[in-house]
Amino acid sequence: MHWIPIAQPKSIGTILRDGIVVGLSNPKSIVFFAAVLPQFADPRAGHVPAQMLLLGAVFMAIAVLCDSSYALAAGTARAWLARSPRRLELVGGTGGLVMIGIGASLALTGRRN
Repeated sequence: MHWIPIAQPKSIGTILRDGIVVGLSNPKSIVFFAAVLPQFADPRAGHVPAQMLLLGAVFMAIAVLCDSSYALAAGTARAWLARSPRRLELVGGTGGLVMIGIGASLALTGRRN
Protein backbone atom coordinates (compact mmCIF):
# COMPACT_ATOMS: atom_id res chain seq x y z
CA MET A 1 0.00 0.00 0.00
CA HIS A 2 1.26 3.47 -0.88
CA TRP A 3 1.57 6.19 1.68
CA ILE A 4 0.00 9.45 0.57
CA PRO A 5 0.77 12.55 2.64
CA ILE A 6 -2.25 14.45 3.89
CA ALA A 7 -2.02 18.22 3.51
CA GLN A 8 -2.97 20.25 6.53
CA PRO A 9 -5.71 22.76 5.77
CA LYS A 10 -4.64 26.41 5.67
CA SER A 11 -6.71 29.47 6.30
CA ILE A 12 -7.77 31.67 3.38
CA GLY A 13 -5.65 34.48 4.83
CA THR A 14 -2.52 32.31 4.86
CA ILE A 15 -3.12 31.16 1.29
CA LEU A 16 -3.73 34.73 0.15
CA ARG A 17 -0.62 36.03 1.94
CA ASP A 18 1.53 33.26 0.42
CA GLY A 19 0.19 34.04 -3.05
CA ILE A 20 0.91 37.74 -2.70
CA VAL A 21 4.46 37.12 -1.47
CA VAL A 22 5.14 34.73 -4.35
CA GLY A 23 3.64 37.12 -6.89
CA LEU A 24 5.57 40.14 -5.66
CA SER A 25 8.87 38.28 -5.44
CA ASN A 26 8.52 36.55 -8.81
CA PRO A 27 11.29 37.84 -11.12
CA LYS A 28 9.03 37.52 -14.17
CA SER A 29 6.48 39.86 -12.59
CA ILE A 30 9.18 42.36 -11.65
CA VAL A 31 10.60 42.35 -15.20
CA PHE A 32 7.11 42.67 -16.68
CA PHE A 33 6.12 45.63 -14.52
CA ALA A 34 9.49 47.38 -14.95
CA ALA A 35 10.18 46.74 -18.64
CA VAL A 36 6.97 45.96 -20.50
CA LEU A 37 4.18 47.78 -18.71
CA PRO A 38 5.64 51.34 -19.07
CA GLN A 39 5.46 51.05 -22.87
CA PHE A 40 1.69 51.17 -22.62
CA ALA A 41 1.55 54.37 -20.57
CA ASP A 42 0.99 57.51 -22.60
CA PRO A 43 2.07 60.81 -20.99
CA ARG A 44 -0.30 62.70 -23.33
CA ALA A 45 -3.28 60.72 -21.97
CA GLY A 46 -2.90 62.04 -18.44
CA HIS A 47 -1.42 61.04 -15.11
CA VAL A 48 1.16 58.30 -15.86
CA PRO A 49 1.24 56.79 -12.33
CA ALA A 50 -2.56 56.36 -12.48
CA GLN A 51 -2.25 54.67 -15.87
CA MET A 52 0.42 52.33 -14.49
CA LEU A 53 -1.77 51.47 -11.49
CA LEU A 54 -4.72 50.75 -13.77
CA LEU A 55 -2.63 48.60 -16.12
CA GLY A 56 -1.16 46.74 -13.13
CA ALA A 57 -4.64 46.17 -11.70
CA VAL A 58 -5.87 44.78 -15.04
CA PHE A 59 -2.82 42.49 -15.19
CA MET A 60 -3.47 41.25 -11.64
CA ALA A 61 -7.18 40.67 -12.33
CA ILE A 62 -6.36 38.56 -15.38
CA ALA A 63 -3.72 36.66 -13.41
CA VAL A 64 -6.17 35.94 -10.56
CA LEU A 65 -8.81 34.67 -12.98
CA CYS A 66 -6.35 32.43 -14.83
CA ASP A 67 -4.62 31.11 -11.72
CA SER A 68 -7.95 30.47 -9.99
CA SER A 69 -9.16 28.52 -13.02
CA TYR A 70 -6.00 26.39 -12.97
CA ALA A 71 -6.35 25.80 -9.23
CA LEU A 72 -10.00 24.76 -9.50
CA ALA A 73 -9.26 22.43 -12.40
CA ALA A 74 -6.30 20.88 -10.56
CA GLY A 75 -8.34 20.44 -7.38
CA THR A 76 -11.15 18.77 -9.31
CA ALA A 77 -8.70 16.48 -11.12
CA ARG A 78 -6.98 15.58 -7.85
CA ALA A 79 -10.27 14.74 -6.17
CA TRP A 80 -11.26 12.56 -9.13
CA LEU A 81 -7.89 10.79 -9.18
CA ALA A 82 -7.85 10.28 -5.41
CA ARG A 83 -11.19 8.46 -5.42
CA SER A 84 -9.55 5.43 -6.99
CA PRO A 85 -6.25 3.81 -5.95
CA ARG A 86 -6.08 2.30 -9.43
CA ARG A 87 -6.08 5.77 -11.01
CA LEU A 88 -3.26 6.86 -8.70
CA GLU A 89 -1.24 3.80 -9.71
CA LEU A 90 -1.84 4.58 -13.39
CA VAL A 91 -0.70 8.18 -12.91
CA GLY A 92 2.47 7.01 -11.15
CA GLY A 93 3.13 4.38 -13.80
CA THR A 94 2.57 6.86 -16.60
CA GLY A 95 4.99 9.29 -14.97
CA GLY A 96 7.59 6.53 -14.73
CA LEU A 97 7.14 5.57 -18.37
CA VAL A 98 7.48 9.19 -19.45
CA MET A 99 10.76 9.49 -17.51
CA ILE A 100 12.06 6.26 -19.08
CA GLY A 101 11.04 7.53 -22.52
CA ILE A 102 12.83 10.84 -22.00
CA GLY A 103 15.95 9.02 -20.79
CA ALA A 104 15.89 6.60 -23.73
CA SER A 105 15.38 9.45 -26.18
CA LEU A 106 18.30 11.35 -24.71
CA ALA A 107 20.48 8.23 -24.72
CA LEU A 108 19.68 7.47 -28.36
CA THR A 109 19.91 10.98 -29.76
CA GLY A 110 22.72 12.37 -27.61
CA ARG A 111 23.98 15.93 -27.84
CA ARG A 112 24.70 17.41 -31.23
CA ASN A 113 27.23 20.04 -30.09
